[in-house]
Amino acid sequence: MVTEIRLYVEGGGDSKETKANLRHGFSTFFQSLVEQARKKNIRWNITVCGGRDATHKGFLNSLKNHPKAFNVLLVDAEEAVTLPPLQHLKKRDPSWCLSDVCEESCHLMVQMMEAWFIADRKALLDFYGNGFKESALPGNRNVENIGKAAIESALKSATKNSSKGEYHKIRHGSKLLERVDNNIVRSAAPHCERLFGVITTQLA
Repeated sequence: MVTEIRLYVEGGGDSKETKANLRHGFSTFFQSLVEQARKKNIRWNITVCGGRDATHKGFLNSLKNHPKAFNVLLVDAEEAVTLPPLQHLKKRDPSWCLSDVCEESCHLMVQMMEAWFIADRKALLDFYGNGFKESALPGNRNVENIGKAAIESALKSATKNSSKGEYHKIRHGSKLLERVDNNIVRSAAPHCERLFGVITTQLA
């Protein structure tokens, strides 16, 4: 039986404060899983690592230093995904050492974390308030089929005249993670649903 879940997540910038803010955002987003873990006395740890390479390194170190934990690598896909996550990463990041990593430990925010925000339009509207332009968001309900550039452009257009100003990854990302409904995101993002499903299985 697993005694600990350890997630290594891309993002958060370079400072301890911004990483801590994003860690709190992810903890809130995963709250239902955190509660399941607590009920079974399974430890839960999220490490926000900054860049992609640092996230990969942190994940590999945890595999070595915490071999009895279920270790999870969670990064942006950066592009359309046509392969299983592990194979996608081997192709997308060929310098990474993934030869001994299992498929269940590799997870993608497709094509980037912001796709999850677009899935929950009400959360975006509630956060940005007056001036938010919902019509600027893509109509595709499977947010994983929306390209990275299209996501970035849509968020910029939708938020630029809002009460909080244009979307900013560091300033707004963690706060939005606290607000989006993971059930809505999971219904619009199959890889997010996969992540919840794999962790739930580990907690069973």
